[in-house]
Amino acid sequence: MSNLSSAKHQHTSDPANPRIRIVPCTRTASATFNGETVAKSDAALVLHEGDYPPRIYFPMHDVRMDLLTSTDRSTHCPYKGDASYWTITANGEQAQDAVWAYRHPIDDVAIIKDHLSFADAIQTDA
Repeated sequence: MSNLSSAKHQHTSDPANPRIRIVPCTRTASATFNGETVAKSDAALVLHEGDYPPRIYFPMHDVRMDLLTSTDRSTHCPYKGDASYWTITANGEQAQDAVWAYRHPIDDVAIIKDHLSFADAIQTDA
């Protein structure tokens, strides 16, 4: 995932020890599932969290919401807040709870509000 981030516009909860770092994606980002483009954006964000792989967060308006169905699943992250999930369906195939968003993220990561990210079952590229 080269070229995913730059040092400008970083958002961290603790600049001395950033558990989460969010930077603008420096290229057009896209996400595909089962041959269908489900998101494409020039305004995506890249979230770096600890030792986890970077995650691309797409603005909601750049995501094919017509392919998503909200689910009852929710999880809590002490660094981001409560996540809501969607199942994605494309070309007859589904990935359950493979899309998530923090609709009301904690203040330290408020920039990811109205952005969605995709599980590994969805191919993302930037």
